[in-house]
Amino acid sequence: MQKVWEWANENLTREEINNKLLLSTDNEGKTAWHWAAGKGNLDVLQKVWEWANENLTREEINNKFLLSTGNEGKIAWHWAAGKGNLDVLKKIWEWANENLTREEIHNKLLLTLYIPH
Repeated sequence: MQKVWEWANENLTREEINNKLLLSTDNEGKTAWHWAAGKGNLDVLQKVWEWANENLTREEINNKFLLSTGNEGKIAWHWAAGKGNLDVLKKIWEWANENLTREEIHNKLLLTLYIPH
């Protein structure tokens, strides 16, 4: 992972990193952020979070990461919860408390329910 970040920072612009690596979506509308949460890959989430905090505004971080949904309307929180990734849930909860309003946390994280298919 570290080598990918080093290469990206040396060879891509901020916009290219954002659009090609972090925000490009698969056919389900999920980004690397969603996949890392679902797979329990805290290292990837941490790297993405660090990069986002250095390069994006709070509003961009909230909309593109914490509150970003795939085609099914699920945020990374749902994917982590559905797979039982407690370490990821704890970290997302920490980031949410630092960046989201109480209303956003209540409506987007606490009142949502993940029902596996």
